[in-house]
Amino acid sequence: MANNATENTNISIDLNADLGEGGADDAAILACVSSANIACGGHAGDEQSMRDAVRAALRCGVAIGAHPSFVDRENFGRTEMQIPMEQVFDEVLEQIEALQHICATEGAQLVHVKPHGALYNQAARDVTLAETIVKAIAAAGSQLRVVGLAGSELIHAARRAGMAVSEEAFADRRYNSDGTLVSRKLPGATIDEVSVALQQALHMVEQQAVTSVDGTALSMQIDTLCLHGDGAHALQLARALRAHLSQREIKVTSASK
Repeated sequence: MANNATENTNISIDLNADLGEGGADDAAILACVSSANIACGGHAGDEQSMRDAVRAALRCGVAIGAHPSFVDRENFGRTEMQIPMEQVFDEVLEQIEALQHICATEGAQLVHVKPHGALYNQAARDVTLAETIVKAIAAAGSQLRVVGLAGSELIHAARRAGMAVSEEAFADRRYNSDGTLVSRKLPGATIDEVSVALQQALHMVEQQAVTSVDGTALSMQIDTLCLHGDGAHALQLARALRAHLSQREIKVTSASK
């Protein structure tokens, strides 16, 4: 991706959103993005919700990805877990394959995998967990693209395995000075003001950088930008960001295209 803010016609970004998690604005947010990450049973979702999400993504021409999690519906997959790597491999692969099967029956193609919640954040720093997740994704299909936190161990593990990657940033999350996300357990971890999240998102896209909570300027490769569908003003942010990107002649397109 180009990062010269004075030549916006050369800039493109993949906007992604999580789907099938019970969000009331799923359909409207889907119209604003280029990729969807579909919950596939670990933290949310079932066969019907996956099928509905796949059909909705197909109607909108949006790239389809799997959004596997620790199997922990009670905590929405947001509680860190220490479980055997064999179990992680089996559970991640099972979730991906469940969505792959539905895609096949609906005439759709699964193109990427983005872990959810605690699985995502642990894999950002845990080499062994990251490598296990990558092995499970590769077992489902070596052509699948791995989506992970920019600069994270998951991205490094996927590259070592020869997998395609998309490095991700978050429009509505605060960052620590090491490039990790501020824990949701801490106040201010999420950005609730649409104008502030919009400003951060545009800075990320145009400058390939973000400012951490302590003021550190962090440069990073940003291929895809996540818009959380469960935020208080998620739809408002999605529409505002899409409009501003259009005004700046920044192309919104799936990284898989």
